[in-house]
Amino acid sequence: MSQDNIFREVDEELRSDRMRSFWRRFAPYVIGAAVAVVALVAVNEGWTWYHSNNAAQSSDELYKAFDLVDGNDLPAAQAQLDKLIADGSGSYPALAEFRKAGVLAREGQPTEAVAAYDALANSQSNPRLRELALVLAGNILVDNGTLADVQARVESVAVEGSPLRNVAREALGLAQYKAGDFAAAQKSFDSVLNDPMTQSNVRNRMGYYLAQLLAQGEITQPEPVPNAAAAAADAIDQIVSDETPATAPAAEAPVATPEAQPAAQ
Repeated sequence: MSQDNIFREVDEELRSDRMRSFWRRFAPYVIGAAVAVVALVAVNEGWTWYHSNNAAQSSDELYKAFDLVDGNDLPAAQAQLDKLIADGSGSYPALAEFRKAGVLAREGQPTEAVAAYDALANSQSNPRLRELALVLAGNILVDNGTLADVQARVESVAVEGSPLRNVAREALGLAQYKAGDFAAAQKSFDSVLNDPMTQSNVRNRMGYYLAQLLAQGEITQPEPVPNAAAAAADAIDQIVSDETPATAPAAEAPVATPEAQPAAQ
């Protein structure tokens, strides 16, 4: 055996000894880290499954409560919603609280319903849910509260940029109408009517409100205000009508000339 081979074998033995020593020293940590990774993955998958399963169950319970409300079994619906509020998963407890407040209003308990909506407005971190709770409370207070009660809830929502601005403006206008502040009511209804995002059915409803005010003599007929959308539509109609060919006059019967008449036999 050559000297080079002897040195090579000795070197390999030394390397093997170092590797075995290294492994004996750090193996527990490596194995522990691998076990920890597997455990984390298992916990994450288990939590995802648990959360999904609970969310599906909460969804079923919420729809069951809706069915009870539609069936007019309000006490059973309240019990179902209370259970979901206590044990539900995800956003379903908040949805159940909104529905419970609606059931209270339907049962003829406006004070309790408004209190429930106020509590939601104060507890929700989502600004849109807060606005929704305020508007729903304001709608109840149109018939069961004062103008100041409605204003305290919906004025902060009846501003540009809020998705619920027109619902809030309508509730505010109705409260102003009820309180006898007809000029303010007209302004509120006009703001909804002139919003380009207002749907046609809501626009028609504003027209009915304003027509009622006009019929009562509380407001005067406003001067027509040019509307960009209406003007554009009129311009298009005019262009179309100008391009439509006029009806062709009826062709006159040809007059027979002497040359065209048959020769007498």
